[in-house]
Amino acid sequence: MAGIWINSGTDEAGWTLGAPRPLPDEKTLHGLIAENPQLLPLAGSPQLTVLGSEVQLGAGYADILAVEPSGRPAIIEVKLAYNQDARSAIVSQILYYAAFLQGLTVENLEQNFAVRGHLETVGHKSILEAVQANDQDGVVDADSFTNSLQGFLDRGDFRLVFLLDDVSSELERIVAYLDAKTTQALPIDLITVRVYDVNGAQVALPQRVSSDLSATASSVAHDPAPRPQGSRPVKTTDGVDAFRSSIASTSGEDRKTFDKLIEWAEKVADLPDVRLVSTVGTANVTLKPMLWTENAGLVTIFNTGQTPSLYAWRGVFERRAPKSLADIEQRTPDKIGQGTWIPTTDEILDALTAAYREATGPPPLSPPQETPA
Repeated sequence: MAGIWINSGTDEAGWTLGAPRPLPDEKTLHGLIAENPQLLPLAGSPQLTVLGSEVQLGAGYADILAVEPSGRPAIIEVKLAYNQDARSAIVSQILYYAAFLQGLTVENLEQNFAVRGHLETVGHKSILEAVQANDQDGVVDADSFTNSLQGFLDRGDFRLVFLLDDVSSELERIVAYLDAKTTQALPIDLITVRVYDVNGAQVALPQRVSSDLSATASSVAHDPAPRPQGSRPVKTTDGVDAFRSSIASTSGEDRKTFDKLIEWAEKVADLPDVRLVSTVGTANVTLKPMLWTENAGLVTIFNTGQTPSLYAWRGVFERRAPKSLADIEQRTPDKIGQGTWIPTTDEILDALTAAYREATGPPPLSPPQETPA
């Protein structure tokens, strides 16, 4: 049975399945995801950028509207299980919003009251600017992203996300059927988020719900989905090999900087909960010391046309290394935001190492040594 299993540390107690803490209202779950969309275990693991909450579409209001790096919009509807709308009504609601989102222009969407307000709050003038600021992997093509987003709006090809604290078998069956029949054009995610109290801390457990009915998708013939206009071929691999290959012809000071950054990243990867990931696109290659539980990193190393760059991500710092954030900002020319260039000095790299240590917690204690008799 899925959930949080707890052992109090005594042999008598053993392991017991923890009981999730009831959420007080939908606003709590809504706020958790609006502020931390990376918690969602979506199929394909796209990195969502939130565009707004309570976004008016037709006569209703979509709970959360977001967009993927490819330009595909995502509609997220939030419900608690005790709400009767958490059954079949949530399906009609999200389809209603999708119907009114289809056909909008990018300009119309940016002028939507909720979207415009959110963009202004986070300090961006356009959807493209917001997505670029959240682009840890360097996969967003600035020249074609807006055209790609417009294509998804024209076709009505969206991601639909049902987000609840618990799911009825009725809703699971309905969503599994829709998912099996709309595999390519309309990806659907049914996700639960349960919150537990563990040793005085709150623990959120997001899970993507699947059903045996979804297996019917494999028996339905689908033409391969065309690559959306503006999307870029991206290949992600573990380790530094792909990134190292991308700098093979680099020389001089740039090569020295690349080598220094790679050496630093490999040392950081020795920390628990950190792995190195290389992402190869058509214009950029990146190397990211990624925190396993975040699916994101404090920084990303970019190779932009054989030029080394280091970018920091404030949101990840605030969640995982808040104490180190102020220290690093004292050593950088600008306040760190979402995707802020920072210098690659030894002093900065030492401070970033300390930040990753903070993000991963103290090392495990060594077992006590027996004292010789």
